[in-house]
Amino acid sequence: MYDVVLLALGSGRDAPGGGCGSGGACCGAAGGADDTEPCETPRVPVLACADALTARGARVSTVTARSDAEIDEVLARLDGPPRADGLTWPDSDGKTRLVVATASDGQLRAVLRRLVRRYAPPPSRRPADLAENRTLPDLPPVGVLPLDPARTPPARDLAAQLGLPRDPAAVAAAVLDGVPRRLDLLRNDGGSVTLDGALLGAADDAGRPLHWRARVEVDGAVLSDGSEPITACAIGNAGGYARLGEVALLADPDPTDGRLAVGVAVPVVTRSALGRKRVRLEVRRARGRAVAVVPRDQKVPFLDDGVEGELSRKRSWWTEPGAWAVWAG
Repeated sequence: MYDVVLLALGSGRDAPGGGCGSGGACCGAAGGADDTEPCETPRVPVLACADALTARGARVSTVTARSDAEIDEVLARLDGPPRADGLTWPDSDGKTRLVVATASDGQLRAVLRRLVRRYAPPPSRRPADLAENRTLPDLPPVGVLPLDPARTPPARDLAAQLGLPRDPAAVAAAVLDGVPRRLDLLRNDGGSVTLDGALLGAADDAGRPLHWRARVEVDGAVLSDGSEPITACAIGNAGGYARLGEVALLADPDPTDGRLAVGVAVPVVTRSALGRKRVRLEVRRARGRAVAVVPRDQKVPFLDDGVEGELSRKRSWWTEPGAWAVWAG
């Protein structure tokens, strides 16, 4: 018999820059009438999933967390036995399973961010049993319960990209009977994580792209040296930011291949045979273990797993192969 914790995040908006789950606050519904629903009231999919789990014999507790501290209280139930080195480590054979009810990818990221904070050892205490290509152990698998019935292109959330079940009963079955599907995780030197991807750049009120400059380097390969205008830069673990309108920024990003995908769109001016000036987008792509972006302009707007922010100094992302997992049917 399993103990299952159904975790939902309380109401509120994504915090600019820090993202969901930062600064002690959690985000709630991703817009619409549900924003005014009291966070103490579980939404219908949560109740339906709890009923399905209970019918299968699981012991279910439902928690609505409104701060990082309350998320951490839930995650503590996933701790393993004490280690000789004193590190807090996940239980690899635990009977407690976690389901996260998500209204957005930013909410799922909030929970994974706290898992990383809990289990990643400090560099000075790196244990010998940690894989050489990782900075953290295998994180406990997470069941994902989307709070909307469906997502269709182009607004596909991570659950849709991964082909995860959306029906509460199917989610319950995956958590109890499924197998963990391990996925790469992106960490960054700003202290956060990325599950799907990040898109750097913005447009004006008329929808015209705003150009900016930055040095973009992937495993030593320079995609832009900072001297030319950039329309957009996508950093992908999965495919949420693979396209910008009709432009393919990323080529087949794969969240299981141990590499991140990067695409930089640069406007290039050409002239026709008649001398007419034309502007086309040149997309430079690369894959690697890490990417560094050094902005030359004062602030570069970005979306990271749907959470807005501004980049004003160097930011590096790197991949942690197979670091997190979802329960898949």
